[in-house]
Amino acid sequence: MNIESENAAFPLDHLAIGKDPDADALVMRSGTLSYKMLNHRVGLLAAWLLGQGLVKGDRVGTWLAKTELACIMPLASARVGLIHVPVNPLLKPAQVAHIMSDSGARLLISNSGRLKSLEDSDVDCGLFEDKAIASALELLGEPVAPSPSTTDTDDLAAILYTSGSTGRPKGVMLSHANLTLGALSVAEYLKLSADDRTICVLPLSFDYGQNQLFSAWAAGGCAVPLDYLTPRDVMKACAREKITTLAAVPPLWVQLVEQDWPEDAVASMRRLTNSGGALTPSLVKQLRAIFGAGTDIYAMYGLTEAFRSTYLDPALIDDNPTSMGTAIPFAEILVVDEARAVAGPDQAGELVHCGPLVAQGYWNDPERTAERFKSAPEASGYRGTAVYSGDTVKRGADGLLYFVSRDDAMIKSSGNRISPTEIEKIAVESGMVAEAVALGVPDERLGQAIRLFVRPVDADLPSDAMTEQLEKYLKQNLPNFMHPRDIVPLSEFPKNPNGKLDRNALASMDIE
Repeated sequence: MNIESENAAFPLDHLAIGKDPDADALVMRSGTLSYKMLNHRVGLLAAWLLGQGLVKGDRVGTWLAKTELACIMPLASARVGLIHVPVNPLLKPAQVAHIMSDSGARLLISNSGRLKSLEDSDVDCGLFEDKAIASALELLGEPVAPSPSTTDTDDLAAILYTSGSTGRPKGVMLSHANLTLGALSVAEYLKLSADDRTICVLPLSFDYGQNQLFSAWAAGGCAVPLDYLTPRDVMKACAREKITTLAAVPPLWVQLVEQDWPEDAVASMRRLTNSGGALTPSLVKQLRAIFGAGTDIYAMYGLTEAFRSTYLDPALIDDNPTSMGTAIPFAEILVVDEARAVAGPDQAGELVHCGPLVAQGYWNDPERTAERFKSAPEASGYRGTAVYSGDTVKRGADGLLYFVSRDDAMIKSSGNRISPTEIEKIAVESGMVAEAVALGVPDERLGQAIRLFVRPVDADLPSDAMTEQLEKYLKQNLPNFMHPRDIVPLSEFPKNPNGKLDRNALASMDIE
């Protein structure tokens, strides 16, 4: 795709129209919607929204599991000029109240149990039960027609709130163009087609999870949302629904590779995609052992402020398992030094994302918007506004990008700037631990000492024995200044609502 391809943007609700009206678009427990029915249901929900007295630009929140209503609301709200605010169903009432207050949402849709958990003073907006809305839709006669093609695709369509893992949650403002070009981009580089069936296990409030719906529909394929209790549920659904595309974050992959996958769960699989954290070489090998050479493995990197930035060609992953790859379609990725000049090969610098996937900033937060969204570097072909990721990367001589660290996660010990990622990678490569997180903790002598949390592979091995073996391995494979002062075994790592490892929770643990 060339730089003018951003003109391919279209109104978000047009995804419901599809390529073949009779093809399967959405598979729910209650049944399957064709594209014709999907478009009709989107139109009915849009009509219901108008009936609530909402006007263009109003925000509407959903606090739901992966129900039909949750899946079609992004398109229905966009069809009538509203802004969708999806809320992760795992969030607690206080967090939901913050998001509703910060966004100024006019209404919140959820199930009866979640709504009852809210105090009257928690939210200042209309509360609606999802089942009541579903019943109301059956009584509506005329659906709202698809948005005109003249719709300004720079209009806001959604506000996605970050998980808050790095501080107070921020509402990222996304336009129709951001979302539709993101869907087209992913559909293109994943080579999705109309006969693909994508299982959606990630939260729909997570940009990675939401895009699974959108990219499947952009390709004319079928989306299969799944709320699961155990990794085994995912495996069973892959077999039952003949899934071709499975996306996950590293903590879920770690659990999935521990399952005994039957042939009927892998036979139809064409591609696996990962974001929200790096795949390790050992995890790539485990996935390859389960799914075979016929299944493509896509390593991807992204940030909510620009949706997705890079992907690694699956043909390269076995030889370059730690690479972030190259820019996705519609993205221009630069690695720049402190003067915003392009860094040379193998020179570490900040990843800067330019182009039409860059969000419009943080809702009602100009100060933090100015910190992250700035003028693009002079070398950019797009110019305009770019998002400065805060992530340190380098571009190898082979043209591939490699993650170094996140600036705010760097450990500063005895004058050394240490990447926790490097320590974590070596720990996992030992084969003794399935997951690892390295953090800096205050130390009078060093400034910061290194504390390494690990989840052992062998749960029956005594902690002292495992720790002793791991310490020996790390001393053999890491320089002295990178050796952990403490190794803390855990049976399970805390996760944030998007399924990522929660470093803040680990940092706040009281370790004796």
